[in-house]
Amino acid sequence: MKIARFSNGGDPMFGILDEETDELIVLEGDPMFAGYQTTGERVPLSDAKLLAPVIPRSKVISVALNYPLAAGLDEQARDEPLLVLKPNTSVIGPGEAIRLPEVQGRIVHEAELAIVIGRIAKQVTRERALDAVFGYTVANDVTALDQMLADGQWARGKGYDTFCPVGPVIETELDPAELGIRTSVDGEAREGGNTRDMRFDIADLIVAASDVWTLLPGDLILTGAPAFGELSAGRRVEVSVEGIGTLSNPVRARD
Repeated sequence: MKIARFSNGGDPMFGILDEETDELIVLEGDPMFAGYQTTGERVPLSDAKLLAPVIPRSKVISVALNYPLAAGLDEQARDEPLLVLKPNTSVIGPGEAIRLPEVQGRIVHEAELAIVIGRIAKQVTRERALDAVFGYTVANDVTALDQMLADGQWARGKGYDTFCPVGPVIETELDPAELGIRTSVDGEAREGGNTRDMRFDIADLIVAASDVWTLLPGDLILTGAPAFGELSAGRRVEVSVEGIGTLSNPVRARD
């Protein structure tokens, strides 16, 4: 089931995407908390402005080096996931602009599968980890790469406003074990990958994250990028995850 958060000239609403009719079946509230009771209204997808399908009330957790990577970033295999916090103010939705700060060096896209947490989880076991999942969405873990490496810590380089586009929908019924991940910039394909190559799977990541922080409904865990590439103002980046959809954002200089 694909869940969208959208507006249609008023306050944000939630809907179930009917892919046969390209309509959104309007829900009475946020299904994470209110269930799937419908209002009886349908909104054509063409009339809806898709928004970030979730705005984390608490945090975004970025997982680094979860795939084999080049460029000197992957010096040795790790025994546990490398976790980095991104603020919830970095989250934007489909079609919103990634605003590039004036920093030296590369700013890169990182196409990723994102876990949407659906219930409170603290120090969960591997056997119970997937019980905490509401669904999955697409994320672009934008990173000021050279600034991050120069800092020696990752929070600033990954934490700028607009550096976490997510969407277009949350898929609640998905097997994440073997999903293709693709990126294009201005229609030109970039290097991609597949979730089967993750070093730490979904359960591993939830166990590791919940050991450090209490995971709250709406929190996001970005599961890592199989590849990255440079971004520049004036271009459009599209990231896709098989079974979910494509997230498209323009790239602009910061005002």
